[in-house]
Amino acid sequence: MSENDQRSRRPFWLILALCIAPVVASYITFYFYTPAAQINYGELVGTRPLPVERLKLADQAEFTLERLRGKWLLIMTGSGECAADCEQKLFTLRQLRLTQGKDMSRIERVWLITNSAPPPAEKQAVYDGVWVVRAAGSELLKALPAEISTDRYFYLADPLGNIVLRYPMDADPARVIKDLARLLKTSGIG
Repeated sequence: MSENDQRSRRPFWLILALCIAPVVASYITFYFYTPAAQINYGELVGTRPLPVERLKLADQAEFTLERLRGKWLLIMTGSGECAADCEQKLFTLRQLRLTQGKDMSRIERVWLITNSAPPPAEKQAVYDGVWVVRAAGSELLKALPAEISTDRYFYLADPLGNIVLRYPMDADPARVIKDLARLLKTSGIG
């Protein structure tokens, strides 16, 4: 084989190598690289639709979750007395919403009161802007997944009315913010 023949075949081999390289790389990645089990910080609870039932707000006005359709919902539960842990959750939910900047209008906060106690008026500043819903004995409370008590968690519902993530009460806010930012960025709804 002459030197000219070798030179004329060099581009052929180069093009062939460039075409085969991505295929070989994809097989290597598929069979030998295992990605992290999950990206999200919150616990995926499967898509559970929230029941749409007539409830009352703390001020006795009629309320259904349909009213908030199209928004991401940060949902917490707690008694109407709102002890220190309840105040902390309300503060955390407010901060999580505020950190989303221009997207914060896509998020609503909902406090489901689990008893008949009214929320204290002196703590109005803590829950200002939150949908305070009387939900004692409702199907909505029963739909929230929890091993022990829903008071130990807060939940994220999608704009279609499905619970998708659950966070422990003492969740790392920075990681929750990342989850929210990622969902808001990739979501075409809400």
